[in-house]
Amino acid sequence: MANEEPPAKQPRLDPEAANVIIQFHTSDGETTGPQLDVPQGVTTAQLETLLNGLLQNDEKMPYSFYLDDQELSGELGAHLLKAGASVERALRITYLPQAVFRVRPVARCTASMPGHSEAVLAVHFSPDGRRLASGSGDTTVRLWDLNTQLPQCECKGHRNWVLVVAWSPDAQMIASGDMDGSILLWDPKDGKLLGSCSGHKKWITSLAWEPAHKALPSRRFVSGSKDMTVRVWDAATRRCLFTMSSHTMVITAVKWGGEGLIYSASRDTTINCWDAADGKLVRCLKGHGHWVNTLALSSEYALRTGPFDHKGAAPDDPEEAKAAAQKRYDEATGGRPERLVSGSDDFTMFLWQPSAGKAHLARLTGHVQLINQVTFSPDGRWVISASFDKSIKLWDGAKGTFLATFRGHVGPVYQVAWSSDSRLFVSGSKDSTLKVWDVRTKKLLVDLPGHADEVFTVDWSPTAGGVASGGKDRVLKLWRH
Repeated sequence: MANEEPPAKQPRLDPEAANVIIQFHTSDGETTGPQLDVPQGVTTAQLETLLNGLLQNDEKMPYSFYLDDQELSGELGAHLLKAGASVERALRITYLPQAVFRVRPVARCTASMPGHSEAVLAVHFSPDGRRLASGSGDTTVRLWDLNTQLPQCECKGHRNWVLVVAWSPDAQMIASGDMDGSILLWDPKDGKLLGSCSGHKKWITSLAWEPAHKALPSRRFVSGSKDMTVRVWDAATRRCLFTMSSHTMVITAVKWGGEGLIYSASRDTTINCWDAADGKLVRCLKGHGHWVNTLALSSEYALRTGPFDHKGAAPDDPEEAKAAAQKRYDEATGGRPERLVSGSDDFTMFLWQPSAGKAHLARLTGHVQLINQVTFSPDGRWVISASFDKSIKLWDGAKGTFLATFRGHVGPVYQVAWSSDSRLFVSGSKDSTLKVWDVRTKKLLVDLPGHADEVFTVDWSPTAGGVASGGKDRVLKLWRH
C-alpha cells in the first residue's frame, strides 16, 4: 500500500510576524482602496481611521468590520489566531457603516402608567418619537404625554377589544382596529374621533399606512382581517377604495412596502403581493407549511419614520418632507430591492425579494416552536425572531444565515423591538420580564422585571427615547436609561 502524502499545512499566523496584508471590501463585494500592509496588532479603531482616510470622509464615520462573516473586535492578530485563519493571501475585510448616533440602553422603569382597565394589547410610538398610543381590551385607545409621563387623552368609540394601533408616517393620524372589524381614525393632538371605516365583518388583525415618500399628507392605509380580506382605505373620506380577497383563511399581517406593493400574510400558508395602485395580485409567495404569523420589511424603519430623522425633526413644507422621506428610504435600501421576511407556525422563516421574483432567497430554520414575530434592524443588516420556544435568534438580513441564539426568558417570547441605532433590541415575554440585548456581544445587557404578568407588547422609540411596554397587568410602563 502506497504511503499517502500528508495534507499540505495552511500557513498560519506567526505570533512573532510583524504584518499582514488586508483588503477592504464593501458588503456588495467591491474593493475599496489598495491592499494594505498592516501590523497584526491593528485594532478596529485604527482600521476605522484607515478606512475613513481611504474614503476621504469629511467627518469620521463609524464602521464595523467582518472577516469570514465574524465581526472583528480587539486586535486583528488575536482574532486570526483564535480563528486559525490562513494569511497566505490578502485578508478580505468587509466593512459596514454604523449609525452615527448611539442609543443608550434602557436600565430602569421611569413610569408605571395605570389607566386601562383591561390588558394592554398594543403600544406604538409616533414616528417623531414624541407621543405614545396604546390599545386595550377595555375598548379604548389612550394617548400618553412622554414629557410628564401622564395620560394625555382617552379615545372612546370602539365597542370591543382594540387589537392594533398604527400611526400615519406624518404623525397626523392614528388608526385603530378592533374585534368587531371596526377601524377608527383619531387626531393625536386632542384624541378627537375623526371618523370610522366600516366594511370588515370580523377582527382587524393588522394595519399599515402608505409610505410618506409615496404620499404626503398621508391619505391611504391598508387593513387585514379575520374575514379573509385585505382592504385599502382613504383616510380623508373614510371610504374603502378596493378590496383584495384571494386568501382563503385569516389575514395575519399586512405591510405597505416602499416599491408600490402591499404584502399580506395568511393562515392559508401564503404571502400575497398586491399592486398598491389598484389592488391587483402581482404574485403569490409559497413555501411555508403552516400559518404565516408575521412579516417584516428591510426598509421598515424608514417607512415608519417617514420624513423624521433620528432626533424627531422633519421639514414643515409637505414637498420638502416628502423629498426627505424619499432620501431616507433610498439610503435605507441602498438602491437595492426591498427584502421581506416571514415567520410561521411551521417553526421556519423565509427571506424574499418580492419585487424581483417569487423564489425565496433563503429558508431560515432553527426554532423548535412557532414564531411570533420577526423584525429587521433599522439598517436592514439583521433580522431577529421571537418564538414560543423561549428563545430569540439573530440572522443575517441579506443572506439569511444564522448568527446567534439569545436565551434568558423562561416563557414564550411575544414581541421584540430594535433601538434606532441597530445596536440593541428589547424583548417582552410571557415570563413578565423585558430584556435588553447587545447585538455585538450577543449577550444580555439588562434584565427588566417590573410587570406583574405577561408582557404582550413592546416598542422602542424611533428617536433616541426609551421603551414602552404593556400586557396582562393592565399597566403601561416606560423604561429609560
